[in-house]
Amino acid sequence: MTYIPRHIERTPEMHPLTWRMRDDKQPVWIDEYRSKNGYVGAEKALKGMEQEEIVNLVKDAGLKGRGGAGFSTGLKWSLMPKDESMNIRYLLCNADEMEPGTYKDRMLMEQMPHLLVEGMLISAFALKSYRGYIFLRGEYIEAAVNLRRAIEEAKAAGLLGKNILGTGFDFELIVHTGAGRYICGEETALINSLEGRRANPRSKPPFPASAGVWGKPTCVNNVETLCNVPAILEHGVDWYKGISAGKSEDAGTKLMGFSGRVKNPGVWELPFGTTAREILEEYAGGMRDGLKFKAWQPGGAGTDFLTADHLDLPMDFASIGKAGSRLGTALAMAVDNEIGMVPLVRNLEEFFARESCGWCTPCRDGLPWSVKILRALERGEGQPGDIETLQQLCRQLGPGKTFCAHAPGAVEPLQSAIKYFREEFEAGIAKQHFNNARAIGGIQPNNLLKERW
Repeated sequence: MTYIPRHIERTPEMHPLTWRMRDDKQPVWIDEYRSKNGYVGAEKALKGMEQEEIVNLVKDAGLKGRGGAGFSTGLKWSLMPKDESMNIRYLLCNADEMEPGTYKDRMLMEQMPHLLVEGMLISAFALKSYRGYIFLRGEYIEAAVNLRRAIEEAKAAGLLGKNILGTGFDFELIVHTGAGRYICGEETALINSLEGRRANPRSKPPFPASAGVWGKPTCVNNVETLCNVPAILEHGVDWYKGISAGKSEDAGTKLMGFSGRVKNPGVWELPFGTTAREILEEYAGGMRDGLKFKAWQPGGAGTDFLTADHLDLPMDFASIGKAGSRLGTALAMAVDNEIGMVPLVRNLEEFFARESCGWCTPCRDGLPWSVKILRALERGEGQPGDIETLQQLCRQLGPGKTFCAHAPGAVEPLQSAIKYFREEFEAGIAKQHFNNARAIGGIQPNNLLKERW
């Protein structure tokens, strides 16, 4: 097909996250931001609403976490203690964004830093938090520079610091750059790292809402999640729910995109319910010339592969979940016919094995084990029972079997690749091993593993 770039006219009504963005992709600083209704939602919240009213508004709007889990933001906020004596509370923005193939938060922070500042200001007021931290991926140097400038501009305008907008509310906002660990995307590991500790997940309960940073009530939200808050305050619940396409149960818009060998890789703000095929073909331009579509991951490296049969699914949490995967970050990766699934999955599992914090045995030992088997299959030196061993590892590292969700997410691409492309894994088993297995009536996987490792 011939790719024709699609012009997208961004409007406040349909693109609350991106309509203010400049065509030259330069940052929108405070004067321009305020000229485009910037901080209108914050002024409405701080001057005319009670904190509980804001929490209920966000809950009623149906805003869900945009970091991958899709948990109700308003419900999460409501878990913060109501006890007025607990006057030290923290709001953390998870801006670590270490998921391979995901770059949506980076775009917001680099081009729209004041949108995140305003979102955190409103959220902090609703949560009665006096201090906020943006826990930023260390490699995002440009985002750090732009966020710090935006914070200084907001302070100079009386929108951060003491007695904001004359309301008596105080809020301090700090950018904290991380040292580069994927596990910091887990909120309690992020909290440990912020405190200067090793980035291991914490046991829950207690949950951060009751005992988070330095033992105080803490709420952790994703960048894109917080950036949705100002528009909800400005336009209301009915407007936000009305944006979604078709019969999607999810409200609002989502930053979605496609990477891989497509003609126009990128990220776009689209309503929930937009199909994956529309994003792939109309926005990403389809596969490059000479390549055929083979498979895709809906939302980052830690989501199950789906096939071309699933491209007409609406991009929302429920639809992708019913298909056996997760929406995740909604930044999809297209796999073409020239890419082998075994080396692709081996590459992903190497990343997840390296990024394991090593806290629990299944994750610490199980992921490297899967990498060893995949390397053997990739070399054509696999043995009978290897695929069954990989499937067993996927079960042993699944939900509820490990301390946190790192390992369950890590094995999702592996288990789905075997499900849909088993013949490619079987091709990595040496032919002489098949003959030996027939001759002796089968070989036990455990005995093979003892011989090899």
